Amino acid sequence: MPDAARRTLVLGGTRSGKSAHAEGLLPADLPVRYVATGRTRPDDPEWTARIDAHRSRRPAGWLTVETSDLVGEFARSADASLLVDDLATWLTGVLDDAAAWDGAPEALAVAGAEVDALVDAVGRCPGRLVLVSAEVGLGVVPATRSGRLFRDELGALNARLAQVCDEVLLLVAGIPLRLR
Repeated sequence: MPDAARRTLVLGGTRSGKSAHAEGLLPADLPVRYVATGRTRPDDPEWTARIDAHRSRRPAGWLTVETSDLVGEFARSADASLLVDDLATWLTGVLDDAAAWDGAPEALAVAGAEVDALVDAVGRCPGRLVLVSAEVGLGVVPATRSGRLFRDELGALNARLAQVCDEVLLLVAGIPLRLR
């Protein structure tokens, strides 16, 4: 990683190794705020197991913050190294909260304002920041309207974040490819 890289976007598909790679970009022996965006679902043991697996591999000295308020977290953590995992689950929550799954323009505008605020906050983040997001644009066209909406909105978010990040990586089969 070049010394000048402060903001890194790590993209990848399911089980590509993106989260583990992103974690490896930050020193295990220094303080890191690990911002986890996945909402807990007590009625879904498989989801709970996934969250537990992520928690168990984090270094003991890292502080985990489970929140969807990324803009607020960036403001509270101006001097800390931050790792956000992941933006696909964050966007899912934003779309849920805005009731935007049917594509209603007013709901999409509410979600869009959240995305705008996030991109702006990432661009202004003064400390070391590593973002993890799913790359969903390489697969088949989703069969449902909500699936296509999610793919399109996440693709647009990833493209905007890539513009404000110093470094962009794509993980394929566990291998990082530097895009910038």
